[in-house]
Amino acid sequence: MILQPSQMLPYAMPVLVGWVLYRRVRRNFGPQAWKPKRTWLRLVLITLVALLLAVAAAFVPHALLPMAGGAAVGVLLGWVGLRHTHAEWRNGVRTYIPNPWVGGLLTLALAVRMIWRFTHGGGMQGAQQQPSVLTMAIAAALVAYTLCYSIGLVLRMRELGEHPPQA
Repeated sequence: MILQPSQMLPYAMPVLVGWVLYRRVRRNFGPQAWKPKRTWLRLVLITLVALLLAVAAAFVPHALLPMAGGAAVGVLLGWVGLRHTHAEWRNGVRTYIPNPWVGGLLTLALAVRMIWRFTHGGGMQGAQQQPSVLTMAIAAALVAYTLCYSIGLVLRMRELGEHPPQA
């Protein structure tokens, strides 16, 4: 028996979501090498997502205020995360150590919301339903956090300089 792609989707989606969550959680712990190109690419992509969310907020009934609140929470958490992020040179490589609590809190909120959505009938059929305002508010928080944190990280690394200090 050969499965069609549409039959594999319900099994592939949780695996894909799990992989994305694993990558997100992994970035919250321990020293991370600074990769400017990746950060700039992330900034461009997340800015496009922010613009799409802003457009969606205009068209989804009752979503504007919750999404604005989510964005405000995301900016606040981004600022707190930056205040507790340490940047330094390690073995000739610019690195930063993010605060695991802030990133972990946002990842947990996203994971709990996704699990709730899948276990309460919003799984693969959720695409035909009206978007959830709570999910959109959490998405706005994640996007605002990522924008704020990434911009702050670019500025922090710029302060650190292009070359390691001479010892």
